[in-house]
Amino acid sequence: MSNPHDPSLFNKDLAPIPMERRTWGLYNYVSLWVAMSVCIPTYMLASGLIAGGMSWWQAILTILLGNLIVLIPMLLNAHAGTRYGIPFPVFVRASFGVKGANVPAVLRALVACGWFGIQSWIGGQAIYSMLQILWPAAAALPAGLWICFFAFWALNMYVIYRGIETIKFLEGIAAPFMLAVGLLLLWWITSKAGGFGPVLSSPSKFKTTGEFVKFFIPSLTAMVGFWATVALNIPDFTRYAKSQRAQMLGQALGLPAAMTLYSFIGVAVTSASVVLFGQAIWDPVALLGRFHQPVVASIALVALLVATLNTNVAANVVSPSNDFSNLNPRLISFRTGGFITGVLGVLMMPWKLLGDYSAYIFGWLIGYSGLLGPIAGVMIADYFVVRRCDLNVDDLYRRNGLYEYDRGVNYRAVLALGLGIIVALLGLVLPPVRWLYDYAWFVGFLVAGAAYIILMQRAPSAARDWIGEET
Repeated sequence: MSNPHDPSLFNKDLAPIPMERRTWGLYNYVSLWVAMSVCIPTYMLASGLIAGGMSWWQAILTILLGNLIVLIPMLLNAHAGTRYGIPFPVFVRASFGVKGANVPAVLRALVACGWFGIQSWIGGQAIYSMLQILWPAAAALPAGLWICFFAFWALNMYVIYRGIETIKFLEGIAAPFMLAVGLLLLWWITSKAGGFGPVLSSPSKFKTTGEFVKFFIPSLTAMVGFWATVALNIPDFTRYAKSQRAQMLGQALGLPAAMTLYSFIGVAVTSASVVLFGQAIWDPVALLGRFHQPVVASIALVALLVATLNTNVAANVVSPSNDFSNLNPRLISFRTGGFITGVLGVLMMPWKLLGDYSAYIFGWLIGYSGLLGPIAGVMIADYFVVRRCDLNVDDLYRRNGLYEYDRGVNYRAVLALGLGIIVALLGLVLPPVRWLYDYAWFVGFLVAGAAYIILMQRAPSAARDWIGEET
């Protein structure tokens, strides 16, 4: 960078990635999404829709549509990461100000901490289930489940200690392996249930179109909310891209296809549980515990464990590590931010966040989508509408520059964000407008984005001059 940077806004982890270090190609982004999608929460997403009453094809179409929708803001926010080599907390300084960026960054980071805790708890459960099968005496220990949870948590901490290149390595080699094991599990359990015919013959439980729509709308919002987190911090990954084409095509090929395929595995296996056990078992760890075949169950649980580790470090560590580093770059590195994420993930009590399918889909996923949709609305409106994709990278790292606004905070962005969140979550307290909550991500995105554009158009001349100077 040509201008001196402010130590309070800069460290080597937040610095722009030079072209010679941008080595991620199309395969890296396809495998990234395959590895992040092939995980137990994706499986539970699909199986939860089946448990809620959808037929297999209704569940698959809902998931596919949700992922095609979230792919749009994903690709839009990815553009700046590739063009300028900057991570999410630095990118968001353009709209919220060099200090105001901490508001959306911390909101995003806290959601990631919740996800980190959930994934760690799931991984611990998988280890505990394997112990029950292979070493019952050890599993019988009073604190057995907690020991397994913290063992898996410690494994995640080790990967964080090794850094971003370890994450890239894990994604590259694990993606094809996990898909193969998932397909093997699908073949095995459907053969036990008598093939795909009985498994996929169960009709929808909804008697009328109205009943279906009432369940479908919040479910679709939850599907969008599932990846609304990464739709914000995708610059953390695309800053390493060789080209815009590599990351855009890689994501377009990887995200919808991987999510739909693995969701189908979740749908089919859950439907098979109805045939075999007379009830829809939406938790794959609990389902595998029903089978008394140690070799098959252990292989499947190891695959789920590897998948969970891959997803956790990629989706739930990279962003909050950068976000926490952004709070105080001089004291908090990427590695330290990752350790903070791990501690907060435990403190958020994931064993309570991950209740039944209703709490998972309609509570956790929709609830935080009402926080993240407005952030995406402000970011995209600022970058594409207000600034026309032009940023001054030097000034993103120094005080009293183009993004200083009012003592480092763009209160117009904060106001638009607050307005979007309030409107999106209003349905929780006012039953007549419950639909606002059911559409939380969409409502928050549109309200915050529109409010930001209006507020910036009415900004004082000084603010308009800042925007004009960028070009």
